[in-house]
Formats: sequence, C-alpha cells, structure tokens
Amino acid sequence: MPKENNIVHQYFKKELPDGKLLVKVNPLQLKGLELWISSRGIETRELDFDTEIFDDLKADGFAEVSPMEFNLYLSGLV
Repeated sequence: MPKENNIVHQYFKKELPDGKLLVKVNPLQLKGLELWISSRGIETRELDFDTEIFDDLKADGFAEVSPMEFNLYLSGLV
C-alpha cells in the first residue's frame, strides 16, 4: 500500500442554496474528508467510502475541483 503522502487525492464540490459541500477522496483507501461551508462557518466530517464513490458523486451532481480550493477552506484562509 502506498504511503499517505504518495496518494493523489481527488476533490469534488457541490453548490447548494445554503452553502457549499466539498469532498476530498483518497481513491486507494476509500477514505475522505467532507467540508460543509455555510454562513455559520465550516464543519468537517471524516468519511469512509465504498467502491462506487465516484459514480455516487457524479449522480449527486458533484463536480471535480482543484485541491487548492478545498485546502484554502480547510485552512481557514477563505
């Protein structure tokens, strides 16, 4: 299994009326992190995925985004 720092994560975003939902996916370990960004702030949640995660994200209307956007929100710079 590759080391964590050798894994290329994938990032997705969905705009909702009351905020943004961003998801970071580790495609090898099928784990991730969800950011919910709303007027109340940022909430995070660790997630475990199944092998259908990419189909599920597409079906739910998520679009692929750059790691920069996700990490700017995660670090509190945006």
